[in-house]
Amino acid sequence: MVRWEPGTRERLLTAALDLYAGQGFEQTTVADIAAAAGVTERTFFRHFADKREVLFHGQDDLQRVFLEGLAAAPDHAPPMQMVTTALRASTSFFDDERRPWSRRRQAVIDANPALRERESLKLRALAAALAAALAARGVPEPTATLSAETGVTAFGVGFGIWIADGETRSFWQVEQDVLVELGTLTAAVRR
Repeated sequence: MVRWEPGTRERLLTAALDLYAGQGFEQTTVADIAAAAGVTERTFFRHFADKREVLFHGQDDLQRVFLEGLAAAPDHAPPMQMVTTALRASTSFFDDERRPWSRRRQAVIDANPALRERESLKLRALAAALAAALAARGVPEPTATLSAETGVTAFGVGFGIWIADGETRSFWQVEQDVLVELGTLTAAVRR
């Protein structure tokens, strides 16, 4: 087995996703992933805590991008505009080169209830972090939580559209359309 070869993390990611898609997440072991990537199990654990982390390794980075986007919003902006700025920032995380990986990753997650639960918890944590950041900027409750939860829901809906077969629009184009639809829906609720 090759040690310290450049690109080890990427090889592990590719090998794991190929195995998960081919034989199923539950049936794939860390030993399988390491062997397919040409490394030892020990090397695998230098990069990932467990085999689930291969699918969720970018969670902290995505949350950081959201929070940086929110921080960049003008102080006087309404809460949903702040959240929209965070959504706009998050789209940099999902370029067109990432779409095939995202499609395959989501198919693996959708096929496994425990992974779907983990994905849901990830989104809940993102919403909580956004709500806390909004509150820190002086947005009162329940506005902070409603704005954060709405933004994360829009993100999730947009992501599902973006990875759909045949979809070619950029992630930001999809998110803009989702936000317009959200605005149309909420306009009917106004007093």
